[in-house]
Amino acid sequence: MRVVFLNPSAQLGGAEAALYELLSALRAAHPAWSLGLVVAAEGPLVERVRALGLPVTVLPFPASLARLGDWGLGRGLAARVRLLGALGAAAVPAAGYAWRLRRLVRRERPDVVHANGLKMHVLGAWARPRHAALLWHIHDYVSRRPLAARLLRQRAGACAAIVANSQSVAADAGRVIGPGPVVHAVWNAVDLSRFSPCGAAADLDALAGLPPAPAGVVRVGLVATFARWKGHATFLEALSRLPESLPVRGYVIGGPVYETAGSQVSLDELRAEAAARGLESRVGFTGFVPDAAQAMRALDVVVHASTDPEPFGLVIAEGMACARPVVVSLAGGAAEITTPGVDALAYAPGDAVQLSERLLSLVTNAALRQRLGDAGRSTAERVFDRRRLAVDMTPVYENLARSA
Repeated sequence: MRVVFLNPSAQLGGAEAALYELLSALRAAHPAWSLGLVVAAEGPLVERVRALGLPVTVLPFPASLARLGDWGLGRGLAARVRLLGALGAAAVPAAGYAWRLRRLVRRERPDVVHANGLKMHVLGAWARPRHAALLWHIHDYVSRRPLAARLLRQRAGACAAIVANSQSVAADAGRVIGPGPVVHAVWNAVDLSRFSPCGAAADLDALAGLPPAPAGVVRVGLVATFARWKGHATFLEALSRLPESLPVRGYVIGGPVYETAGSQVSLDELRAEAAARGLESRVGFTGFVPDAAQAMRALDVVVHASTDPEPFGLVIAEGMACARPVVVSLAGGAAEITTPGVDALAYAPGDAVQLSERLLSLVTNAALRQRLGDAGRSTAERVFDRRRLAVDMTPVYENLARSA
């Protein structure tokens, strides 16, 4: 089996972390398979994949293509005009890139081309050799992306199958893209030896430039990229609603990782939001932490605050694997992977009042934190193991290779 993976970013967002876990799972389960990655930028993903012993080729995107995206452009006539301008600027560079990508992929003679990320879905349809099957791995709701949805519908005839990271995303892809590719729902996996309650913990206070928290302080953290829908404002508002006398300190862990214009909040915006809510001494901003497991082990509570339905919720799975109680914005794939009251607490997306209430119950109840953390680890061991991912994905590749 020869599989070439295509990915638009080498930063470690959720889709890239999921891809790394998939490559790790396949490498362990099928050492005789030929696996290779083509990525459109340098970044942490490149070194991690090479450390697995897999070849990586960096074929950089032109700047106009890297910035192109319909997330964050808004709606209305002005947004459409901006999008048309961006498309016009990217059209010729994208065509040239597709030609170079096609030549590179053809040299590998793959049985399957696995495209991870919306830009690579479209480019993969152009680059796929005639006798290779194209697999789209979808990690987002296509219906949120008008441009991507249109392009995927146009190129669906080149795609043999789709893997979605939840039932929710699978249903959305089926509705938007229409009949044609077979859609499989396959949950992501987590490295349970790395994301574990045992191991080193990051010094979040030092990373955030704060004095050490006093003994007994409960650390509550949002671990997320700076995508606008990740709910940073909701998290900060929820923290501001907690009594000032409560021994709690909040942390915003993460930073911007993508180049798409308009899709991310800035650190300055978040600092201003915290200051406006009187949180300067009660919340710290660590920036990107390379080892997310160490960051989670330093927390007493992991918060998931997405204001839109979460396609899967890798941070949720990672927090559970670290035996940390997780508070979940319950929509989309996040509603599939947790059982509220058993292995997590839940609240309505964007509802800062409810989130504050859940945080209050956890900050003031150590036994509840322990019970939810233990149950979360049990859930992670049962459903997020890499071996399960390899078992789920193997027949997908084998069927595609036979039918190509």
